[in-house]
Amino acid sequence: MTITRRTLLRMAGGVGALAAYGTRTARAADLDEVKIGSPLVISDAPFFIGEHKGYWKDHGLKVTLINMQTGPHMIAPLGTGQIDIAAAATSAGLYNAEARGIGLKIVADKGSNLPGYAYVSLLIRKELVDSGKFKTLKDLKGLKIAEPGKGGSTGSTVAQAAKSAGLKYDDLEHVFLGFPEMITGLQGGAIDGGIVPEPFLTFGIEKGIGVKFPSDAYYPHQTISIVLYGNEFMTKRKDVAARFMLAYLKSARFYNGAIKDGHFGGPNGDELIDMLVKDTRYKDLTLYKQVVPNGCNPDGHVYQPSLETDLAFWQEQKFLEGNASVSDVLDHSWVDAALKTLGPYKPA
Repeated sequence: MTITRRTLLRMAGGVGALAAYGTRTARAADLDEVKIGSPLVISDAPFFIGEHKGYWKDHGLKVTLINMQTGPHMIAPLGTGQIDIAAAATSAGLYNAEARGIGLKIVADKGSNLPGYAYVSLLIRKELVDSGKFKTLKDLKGLKIAEPGKGGSTGSTVAQAAKSAGLKYDDLEHVFLGFPEMITGLQGGAIDGGIVPEPFLTFGIEKGIGVKFPSDAYYPHQTISIVLYGNEFMTKRKDVAARFMLAYLKSARFYNGAIKDGHFGGPNGDELIDMLVKDTRYKDLTLYKQVVPNGCNPDGHVYQPSLETDLAFWQEQKFLEGNASVSDVLDHSWVDAALKTLGPYKPA
């Protein structure tokens, strides 16, 4: 029986279970280990690239990916130094952590909804669209729309969809479900729509369950997922943190060479798909030919206006515990230092 890495993770109980991921370089005693909390999803592609292309090893690093499914689960381990980096979605929780003095910093872009690359979008129950009950976003009013949780970036995405149609966030009925449960809920009619990432968007469309309303039509540049540095990593391991960013940007640039026209259709596309098949739970080559990949800034900078928009939404919804601002949590110094060595990105 073939046992996948995903199965091994579940058997080992999550945290620490991906130590085997770095076995290719683990025997080199002179490599500095960097522990990353990660949900191991498609937008984590730069981490897989760094391993497969040898970028971590080139910069004296051994990266261990630790399976952690949500950003809130990563905050405490990041604050105590149990992990060095978190690959997480933006959320009100980051600002609440800053207000508590935990000292986390957003240091680089990892996954963004960009024009043509809206990998997190609104999926509306197909029955509503086919019947004519849902024609435009104005028809969101009164519908039951699912999000993964309060205080996340996807709530702001929904709010912008409503705003574009002259509606308010509270004009919709909000329910909170995991992404697989959203697909089930749409299929059974328990919900009318959901804000869904790939590959669940593709699953829902393929099964005839939902119709996608791409978020780049109403929120054309939203930062969804980011790279977070922990305070101990930044203060006690500065050299390692600097080397990591160099390798990370090389990975992000390889990633950008893999995407084209809203698909994994770039020169590096087939090679990246092979990596994703090996390192994520989804083993279907055909799936990666269909999904819409996320955008990822090859120069690392996070789009600050998006962070400001989302923060204003969380403030309006009273999800914040303090008065932390975007400038309090955003630190581009690591990216800027790396760019002095690498220079600006130039597509091949």
